[in-house]
Amino acid sequence: MADTKSNAPVIIWFRQDLRIHDNPALKFAVDSGKHIVAIYIHDEISPNIRPMGAAQKWWLHNSLNSHANELLKLGCKLILRSGASADVIQNIKNETGAEAICWNRRYGDGEQSVDADIKKMFKSEGMEAKSFAGHLMHEPSLVRTGSDKPYRVYTPFWKKFCQMGPPRKPYGAPNTIKDYGNDLSSENLEDWKFLPTKPDWAGAISELWTPGEPTAIKRAEAYMTADLQVYDTARDLPGSDRTSKLSPHLRFGEISPYALWHQCHDQRHTADAKAREVWAKELVWREFSYHLLQEWPHLRSDNFNPKFDAFPWGKNNAALEAWKTGQTGYPIVDAGMRQLWQTGWMHNRVRMIVGSFLVKHLLIDWREGEKWFWDTLVDGDPAANPAQWQWVAGTGADASPYFRIFNPILQAEKFDKDGSYIKKYVPELADLPPQYLAAPWDAPTIELKKAGVTLGKTYPNPIVDHKEARDRALAALQASRELTD
Repeated sequence: MADTKSNAPVIIWFRQDLRIHDNPALKFAVDSGKHIVAIYIHDEISPNIRPMGAAQKWWLHNSLNSHANELLKLGCKLILRSGASADVIQNIKNETGAEAICWNRRYGDGEQSVDADIKKMFKSEGMEAKSFAGHLMHEPSLVRTGSDKPYRVYTPFWKKFCQMGPPRKPYGAPNTIKDYGNDLSSENLEDWKFLPTKPDWAGAISELWTPGEPTAIKRAEAYMTADLQVYDTARDLPGSDRTSKLSPHLRFGEISPYALWHQCHDQRHTADAKAREVWAKELVWREFSYHLLQEWPHLRSDNFNPKFDAFPWGKNNAALEAWKTGQTGYPIVDAGMRQLWQTGWMHNRVRMIVGSFLVKHLLIDWREGEKWFWDTLVDGDPAANPAQWQWVAGTGADASPYFRIFNPILQAEKFDKDGSYIKKYVPELADLPPQYLAAPWDAPTIELKKAGVTLGKTYPNPIVDHKEARDRALAALQASRELTD
């Protein structure tokens, strides 16, 4: 316990903000001049907090290691504890005599309830509990319509966002941190068993990704100076993949949206105004998803548009399994699903294609896709993941209408013309000429033979016919409308 009030340390509680740069809560703690207790809590006990998926846990393990190292460079130890957050905080408070706690806000319903209870606990005892805006550039309470309602459509949200002026400039990192110093017990990260063992499916993921703030900073700078200038023209081409791959770093708060916004608009970079705006809109689309989550906390379980509650989703476990494993017989869909499994990530254009295929070609509930992505994406985000799935399904805010059904053949022909993406992830088709890769069943027998492809054996036949599936989806939509009219 601290001896006097003046010696009482400040607790900084890290959550989705595993960084030292532009961290408002950390800035507050350091600026207080007091000693600091830095903690991270693994909480799968508190009500309504969704456990992370397996790929996210892999990322979190490595991100926590990186963050602990960065804090140690500044003289501060990261304390790891598990359990119900309120109980852990109470224990830390009792062990240290802390009279202040700070954190950056989060927006899930369960998480906000926990945070509110801890604030109440501290304040009822005359102590300080401070929360900061570090995960979003504008708080949901500030971006409202003229009638003080939350936005349900993105374009007006974007316009309002821009009218509010540029977000604040990012803060720098502290030079040093006054660590509490006393021996506080810390759990062993390995004991949390975030890493896969039998089997270890993370081999290719480990080769592609290096979690942590230092990598996030380097990746952002490299992207802004090299690829941002072609983002508006190349972002839909999964074969060339000129996207930033910053999404998992953002998801875990290894870099702040404020920093990325200002880097994007930094005039030292060569990207023109259009490219900057297109990329910035994607950053704000993430923001929009969190504003939706704040207002509609059941976004991952309930249709945003309740008219779809009567939609006749089907049950087809074999088709769902074929979709998950990249065995649908549609090469662009299979390439995307295999990329997801192998790398923990999928190109955004292909996410829309595979999502539309599951919901509209197979008539499988979007929630099944959302759960699979949650478990397999390293950037599985509590707001963006359900918001994007509802957008694709036509059930969400500002959604793509249900009757807009992506044609996986035309999508492949348009966005993977040379077949480089399909060849990479569906190697059994790699020797087919590019003009047949979108629909190998249309290839002449001699071309299939030359490429060593036997449909139904070396590569599956399509599990559904596109035209028949499209007609069936539209009929299901009409049937559900009749039930709700």
